[in-house]
Amino acid sequence: MPYAQGRIVHDADSHIMELPDWIEGYADPGVRERLRPLALGAAGALAEKAVADASARRDDPARADEAEAALMKMKGWSGLGAFDPAERSRAMDLLGFESQLVFSTFAANQFLGDDLELAQGGLTAHNRAITDFCADDRRLLPVAMAAWNGPEHTLATVTEALDLGAAAVLFPSNPGSGISPTHPDYDPVWSLLEERRIPFMLHIGGAGRPVKKAFHDNGRPVSDFLGGGENIRSRDYMAIHQIPEQFLSAMILDGVLDDHPGLMGGCIEQGALWVPGFLRLIDACQATFARTEPRVKELELRASDYVHRQLFVTPFVREDVGWLIEECGDDIMLFSSDFPHPEGSKDPVRLFEDTMEGVSDRARDRFYEHNFVEMMGAALV
Repeated sequence: MPYAQGRIVHDADSHIMELPDWIEGYADPGVRERLRPLALGAAGALAEKAVADASARRDDPARADEAEAALMKMKGWSGLGAFDPAERSRAMDLLGFESQLVFSTFAANQFLGDDLELAQGGLTAHNRAITDFCADDRRLLPVAMAAWNGPEHTLATVTEALDLGAAAVLFPSNPGSGISPTHPDYDPVWSLLEERRIPFMLHIGGAGRPVKKAFHDNGRPVSDFLGGGENIRSRDYMAIHQIPEQFLSAMILDGVLDDHPGLMGGCIEQGALWVPGFLRLIDACQATFARTEPRVKELELRASDYVHRQLFVTPFVREDVGWLIEECGDDIMLFSSDFPHPEGSKDPVRLFEDTMEGVSDRARDRFYEHNFVEMMGAALV
């Protein structure tokens, strides 16, 4: 019996757990040898054990049954289908999700940085790898990756990713030291995504460290919650939405969503409790700065209406989704499992449902299904 049953459920956040040689096999000569090692630290031993376990259960039905029975308990590399695409398809059968966005976890650390040639080659390798992982199962929707490496380079990366079959494109919410992603020179990127009906994504990790380093030097012992690629602490959690919020504000106030009404975007694994205040704040900002900023004055819609029309957000599992729907409407929030990462919990559906007493069936259907379908566009056709 599948984990999710009784309704159609689309999962807006899942991951693969990369192995040390994952993208190397997809990199072009000249780039492959320059990729940085996949630095897993102490977690490397977990990956090695998981590979051995996966190999053993291929020929041992009893072990396979044990792994399937522990579907929601085994996390990280131990999760069923964490790095094996055939196992991932079996995991999808057991999860019961209609589809699932698939992000990488650690790979960006191997190539992103100031070396433009390495960054571009690494992005190509990553996007080949993630689309290949998902290629044999229509339920698995690969999320390619791009960077703000200058308009021509970013457009080339996005074009290549879409031609490979990417269902969405992940961008850093931190624009780095260059021009804004809302600069007119980046307009061809947004135009292409709109034309192909492919959404952009923001995800935890794309903003860099959200809190000044000094706040962590507090003279107190720290036990890291996650470790690895998405390692956050309590103070990071409190600020995790701030850079994505700035990014989305710029997309609205600089008119990108106004100019591209068919462009959709998702803010993934960065919480949603900030959204009610954001909706009110951006309307107040529009009313204030329309007097002095022509582009703000020219916006066709009320600023918050662009959020309702084009943007979607995944709450964390311990956030009050019922309250969020009451405050924001039923057209923004998305279900996500974060499978097989541990922060998605062993029972995300129950944790979300625990907060939705009194929420209408229509609003539930939007949370689990219809908002995702609206966001994803051509990827689900």
